[in-house]
Amino acid sequence: MHKLTKNYLKNIFDIDTKIIDLAEKCEEEIKDQFIFIDEIREYNQYKVLNSMQKNKLSDIHFNYSTGYGYGDIGRETLDKVYADIFKCEDALVRPNIVSGTHALSLCLFGILRPGDEMLSITGKPYDTLEDIIGIKKFNQGSLRDYNITYNQVDLLEDGNFDFERIRNSIKKNTKLVLIQRSTGYAWRNSLSIKKIQEAIEFIKSINNDICCMVDNCYGEFVDFYEPTEVGADIAAGSLIKNPGGSIAPTGGYIVGKKKYVEMAADRLIAPGIGKDTGATLGTNRLIFQGLFLAPHVVSEAIKGAVFCSKIFSYLGYNVNPSYDSLRSDIIQAIKFGDSRALISFCKGIQSGSPVDSFVSPEPWGMPGYNDKVIMAAGAFVQGASIELSADAPIRPPYIAYLQGGITYDHAKIGILFAIKELLKEGLINI
Repeated sequence: MHKLTKNYLKNIFDIDTKIIDLAEKCEEEIKDQFIFIDEIREYNQYKVLNSMQKNKLSDIHFNYSTGYGYGDIGRETLDKVYADIFKCEDALVRPNIVSGTHALSLCLFGILRPGDEMLSITGKPYDTLEDIIGIKKFNQGSLRDYNITYNQVDLLEDGNFDFERIRNSIKKNTKLVLIQRSTGYAWRNSLSIKKIQEAIEFIKSINNDICCMVDNCYGEFVDFYEPTEVGADIAAGSLIKNPGGSIAPTGGYIVGKKKYVEMAADRLIAPGIGKDTGATLGTNRLIFQGLFLAPHVVSEAIKGAVFCSKIFSYLGYNVNPSYDSLRSDIIQAIKFGDSRALISFCKGIQSGSPVDSFVSPEPWGMPGYNDKVIMAAGAFVQGASIELSADAPIRPPYIAYLQGGITYDHAKIGILFAIKELLKEGLINI
């Protein structure tokens, strides 16, 4: 770190010299991880470039469509580009898919029918899917309301699939198996592409007609491969996470086998209309440009997560994954064991943001969650978790989940601000 930078951190941002020295020590020890991250970034950058060249992307594809959106060749080309990148038959990429949860919901309601069963083989899905499925209560419009049943198999303690229980849980009416690649609000490692492939092959050996669906949120471009390249029938995610590259203003995507993508499209629009309509309202260029930047932005976010893991392990906290682990998403979990420390961490992340740095986040009853949640997100795009953010349900053992960072430098200083806040509150010693 240059001496001018050190002085700036100390004199302008009021970062304690001990924190700066610890940051330098950590960066020296994570150089090898950064080299590997850059290798994945480079490969994915070429993959995205080739797809855009192959589909002859031009400024005509950035045009503005309104109304029904008939003949929007930009929208159609965007679908083709995504299908090429994810090595699958078809894709649905739309600005009116408002979130990853929405994209996943379209898949579930599009594919499943009354009497079918959905089986999650990675334990309880992310909190926002609970009400959609109807796990804990009978919600109007949930899968349960449509007589679609739900079952789950938890991962083993070592984070691997429980293949014996999976085999015993598959029934005649098991129509769809859900695999959540990322950790969600769980204390486990994200699932590697290799593990996802093994699970899909196992399920297909039992019943080849079961639809294997992957919740790909937070996982895009973290590996050399995507789930649809190793057998997933359908996968979905959000454009304000990894693939939007911090540029896409909103949106989501669904990729996979043509018949399943069409089912999701019919749910999004209407049966018989599907993918053929939908005004893009000038968002195409931003979504394309964000996709082009995504491999680089994702690599920066992963570097920030590695740095966070290393420095908080030095501070005596349990972290998951460890700094030298093989990663399959951009999320870094820190177990605080204390609500005050958790909240202080999130406040520190917020204070290091470029937007709303003066705001102090507080836990609240956020729609779709069953616990109070605190979210630190000073982002240019509201709720964009590819930008530096941290969130956590306020429940024991009080784990914070950090993700994102358009640049490594911002991820790093946001983490230093979080440590500064913990130090100010007397919750850590250095």
